[in-house]
Amino acid sequence: MDLRFGDSKPTDEERAAVDALLGPPESSWEGADRSDADLRWARGGRAARDRRDLLLPGLHALNDRVGWISEGGLDYLCRRLTVPPSEAYGVATFYSMFSVRPRPATVLHVCTDLACAAAGAPRLCEAAEARLGPESGVTVERSPCLGLCERAPAALVVRAGEDAAGATAGGGVTRAAAVSAPAAPDAVVRAALAPENAPEEPPAALAVPQAPDPGLLLLGRVGTVDPADLDDYRAHGGYTALRRAFGLGPAGVIREVTDSGLLGRGGAAFPTGRKWQATASQPDHPHYLVCNADESEPGTFKDRVLMEGDPYALVEAMTIAAYATGARHGYLYLRGEYPRALERMEHAIAQARARGLLGDDVLGQGFSFDIEIRRGAGAYICGEETALFNSIEGFRGEPRSKPPFPVEKGLFGKPTVANNVETLVNVLPVLTLGAQAYAAIGTGASTGPKLFCVSGSVDRPGIYELPFGATLGELLTLAGVRDGLRAVLLGGAAGGFVRPDELDIPLTFEGTREAGTTLGSGVVMAFDDTVPLPRLLLRIAEFFRDESCGQCVPCRVGTVRQEEALHRIAERTGADAAADITLLREVGRAMRDASICGLGQTAWNAVESAIDRLGAYE
Repeated sequence: MDLRFGDSKPTDEERAAVDALLGPPESSWEGADRSDADLRWARGGRAARDRRDLLLPGLHALNDRVGWISEGGLDYLCRRLTVPPSEAYGVATFYSMFSVRPRPATVLHVCTDLACAAAGAPRLCEAAEARLGPESGVTVERSPCLGLCERAPAALVVRAGEDAAGATAGGGVTRAAAVSAPAAPDAVVRAALAPENAPEEPPAALAVPQAPDPGLLLLGRVGTVDPADLDDYRAHGGYTALRRAFGLGPAGVIREVTDSGLLGRGGAAFPTGRKWQATASQPDHPHYLVCNADESEPGTFKDRVLMEGDPYALVEAMTIAAYATGARHGYLYLRGEYPRALERMEHAIAQARARGLLGDDVLGQGFSFDIEIRRGAGAYICGEETALFNSIEGFRGEPRSKPPFPVEKGLFGKPTVANNVETLVNVLPVLTLGAQAYAAIGTGASTGPKLFCVSGSVDRPGIYELPFGATLGELLTLAGVRDGLRAVLLGGAAGGFVRPDELDIPLTFEGTREAGTTLGSGVVMAFDDTVPLPRLLLRIAEFFRDESCGQCVPCRVGTVRQEEALHRIAERTGADAAADITLLREVGRAMRDASICGLGQTAWNAVESAIDRLGAYE
């Protein structure tokens, strides 16, 4: 891609898509017709830089309208934003959901990750590819985890156009979101050919086997409250926590969250109150709030269920977090593969804004706060908070070196608090119950309830809410673990395997750490003896190779070498396998010690645990 603007012209559709986002161009420098504008001025300096963060929404606008991003469309978007085309091309090619090559308007994404692979995704892919040839107008793409693990194998249909529709399948089919239970070839093909005719997606409550249970603190409203009805949400306790927050004041809210012992639920388990206090105390302004809803860890789908089943809870929780930390603007970075969650959150934010629960004067308290949604586009690395900041700002989603930490210099170089969906939603019971009552749930070091994403060889896959301290065996009993259990993967691809005789492990951050594994974000995947373990390990290695951003050598090279060694082991045994296992340990140690971010640091975890705990290649 040339550094300068080229001669390619956008189509009328591409121009309309960009103009619908940015408004009509104001000068010929931005692509306006010379009869309507002149060449006497162009945006520059701060005015140009302040628009860079619209690059990702602009790429979405082009991709959503046409199905791919042409050179002419990209050139027009770059003119409008004063972004060098080479940089925009680097951003566009960073995300798996975008294409810079011509492709049909309809794309069928078939999940081939761990839960779906164990449930027959390879056969589903082969059947879909055989029946959807070039003449069908559908492209079939093998995809990493789609966050539909409770109805594996799953598929997502995305159709570009002025009225773009998305449908997902997992046994059935649905429109504009995630659907059904085990996706069958016939259902997937029908959804791909006509997503507008796909049946309604099943309610979010079907992903919560415990529902309806009013005793659940985080999932109690899922299946009970209409997710589109703000009045219904308020009738079931909604906005009680925000009113208490206003009564406590910002410092009082932070004190309650700190005293509750709430730890981050994204995997790092950092104390939430400390993070909020560090952000609130920064003299530099403005402060920003970022909700990380880009859950891309294979096996994780709890944030999707919360946003689909109880969207107003997240809006309220973000408002409380912003009030406590002095933020006036919040970003919800929402995974691109979640069309129904996007629809629900857009509606909830619009309704809250219309009813005075967002905007210049929230609940008449003189507090100003609003939320802007930014869609991801298929990049696991953007779950890392600084990579997410870069993505929002219009750059490649590559992690930043720390320090400085986000609480000092985060989004747009300003103090930023970043939490995931589950962490924020936990703030509601902290304020409604009180810090001491909340801290009494769970254990001394891991307080409150925890959501677990259970999938694989179980009869009742879904999201389970249990207090910290319940054992792995108790959770699997609830989910109906099948006979012949071979292994359990905790924490997803970045986690570790445990044996069937280790089910007494307490599900707490400290308990799993003492057991030599990790709780991570709460992924629990069970695999029986019909699942080929070496194939699972190879899929994990392929996942990390694909998702590495390539910024640092240990991860960029190490993930490739790991996959190559596992391929060789799968094809040979004996002395050669032993030599490759030694190589794997060396590569894994280098990635863990020298990678910039958690992706490279954890890419070897699951493979190491399978070798050492399960004897995977003995």
